[in-house]
Amino acid sequence: MQLHPDVEKVLISEEDIFNKCKELGKRISTDYEGKTPILIGLLKGAVPFMAELMKHITCSMEIDFLDVSSYVGTRSTGKVNIRRDIVTDVKNRDILFVEDIIDTGLTLSEVMKEFRNRHVRSMEVITLVDKPEGRTVDDVNPKYIGYNIPNKFVVGFGLDYNEMYRNLPYIGILKKSVYEK
Repeated sequence: MQLHPDVEKVLISEEDIFNKCKELGKRISTDYEGKTPILIGLLKGAVPFMAELMKHITCSMEIDFLDVSSYVGTRSTGKVNIRRDIVTDVKNRDILFVEDIIDTGLTLSEVMKEFRNRHVRSMEVITLVDKPEGRTVDDVNPKYIGYNIPNKFVVGFGLDYNEMYRNLPYIGILKKSVYEK
């Protein structure tokens, strides 16, 4: 595997991500046996994770996407903006939000408040990467966590810096020199 020149080091390998998706898919399949949850991917970062995760979920399911944003560069703006809503009716349905990373938790907190108003039956969160040290809200507690990581700026496998690096097959720590220019 070729290390991108802007990446300091690989934190989670492609193989580890694959194995974690397999493990999470098995847990979700067991937990939702006999149900048809809706996986809602938070665009754009969740796409690679959700695509891999879905391959390992054996229960019936539906998918949809929500485009939300609260980041500029490496910092949360503190304001959540819904740029594209889902098209699926979620009333009395089981919802699984799929996130690439949870840092402050602000975006997901606001999304979950919105979906409570839509009268869903249940809501859970799946995240590939969790940074609990960065959390600024108390109401975001993902049930399915791939990896807890230190409070470093990471990219790859959907995670970006200014829309770049999403295509890396691993998750790596971005060199500070790239974003402290």
